[in-house]
Amino acid sequence: MKVSLNWLKEYVDITLPPADLAERLTMAGLEVKGVEVIGSNWENIVISQITAVNPHPNADRLRLTTVELGTRQETVVCGAPNLNPGDKVAFAHVGAQLVDGNTGRVDILKSAKIRGVVSNGMVCSEKELGISDRHDGIMVLPGEAPVGTPLNDYLGDAILNLDITPNRPDCLSVIGVARELAVLTGQSLHLPGVN
Repeated sequence: MKVSLNWLKEYVDITLPPADLAERLTMAGLEVKGVEVIGSNWENIVISQITAVNPHPNADRLRLTTVELGTRQETVVCGAPNLNPGDKVAFAHVGAQLVDGNTGRVDILKSAKIRGVVSNGMVCSEKELGISDRHDGIMVLPGEAPVGTPLNDYLGDAILNLDITPNRPDCLSVIGVARELAVLTGQSLHLPGVN
């Protein structure tokens, strides 16, 4: 069974790193077969908001996309079809590690001159962030995503892969695992109210 650490945090205060939680759960009889960390390589990637989309002066299929980063604005060259002013998107600064959309290799983003225009960064698709294989457009974030926040703080997570034995059906739900973690860490359990 796979359980999101962010989801568990809705029910119990978790202060330990995922590896320590995995060890405590395993020692208590809930074997953690693995921990998948989502967003561990998202340094230099922040939430931004598109403020303008203009045609590229030297290319029909490319556009100049201006994004608000919280402290400043940046204009980058982009060929994605789904760029709309007001959308919140992930912006990678030069030096960020991204998955190459064509080769699948992880590369470090460098400044580039694309058809005569310098691009110091890029807006990212799900594939470039390593979230999925979708590379048909830029990943659009929810409207409440806070501009300037590191993407790892907003979307980062750790997924615990638990091997639940037949004698522990109480841990076949997120609340069951949260209850177990509350006991193991001495934290209080926050159960949702019933409407």
